[in-house]
Amino acid sequence: MKKLSGSSTQKRATGLSRQLDLYKEFLRLEKNVSDHTLASYRFDFQKYGSFLATASISDADDITETLVSDFVRSLNRRNLSARSIARTLSAIRGFHRFLLGEGETTNDPTENLDAPKKTRNLPGVLTIAEIDKILTQPNTKRLLGVRDRAILETLYACGLRVSELISLKQSDIQFGEGLVLVFGKGSKERLVPIGKSARLWIEKYQKRTRIHLRREKKSQDVLFLNSRGSKLSRMAIWKMIAKYAAS
Repeated sequence: MKKLSGSSTQKRATGLSRQLDLYKEFLRLEKNVSDHTLASYRFDFQKYGSFLATASISDADDITETLVSDFVRSLNRRNLSARSIARTLSAIRGFHRFLLGEGETTNDPTENLDAPKKTRNLPGVLTIAEIDKILTQPNTKRLLGVRDRAILETLYACGLRVSELISLKQSDIQFGEGLVLVFGKGSKERLVPIGKSARLWIEKYQKRTRIHLRREKKSQDVLFLNSRGSKLSRMAIWKMIAKYAAS
């Protein structure tokens, strides 16, 4: 990536302000983004810059993953759409990757942070109607049916890997913030938005089913339990999904 230096913008600004201006200049001159896209980026950076200013951050080296996660939570509290939050996070991720390439920082606080899903589709060629049909297959008059519905809703809402879902703990669900803390490959953490329907079914499962499945020594804080009070296996989840998909 070609170094950008010596611009009048750089001479006027310092620290984080200079770094943001440098990236906007890169987008305009080297990436040749449209005026409309650049205006959107400017709006996103204004929100980001204002948030960091309240945290007394003046340089990108001082931005942590926790701060970026807090920023995402602040966007979620504004009831912005998943598409809008994803766009903002994409702009911020591009900014930090640019700074790495330019040698402005050695830190990328967005590396392990996932954007919310723009669409809530299960893999493959399933239509919305087919997805809705699968979600309503579990018999929620039965204890395990409530659990299965909560599992399907969570997979659907968050786009989790099965290995991530079975490792979820009750404390990972941040109901008030509408977020889930997920531990992915390599024990990397990321925050994923979760919708109201999934949260509702998780709460129903906790109150109606989990209290009957839990075993003091086995269950610990694991969210989704099998009939013996232990963590579900990946095979059990795949069999459950296949059963409801075939119904």
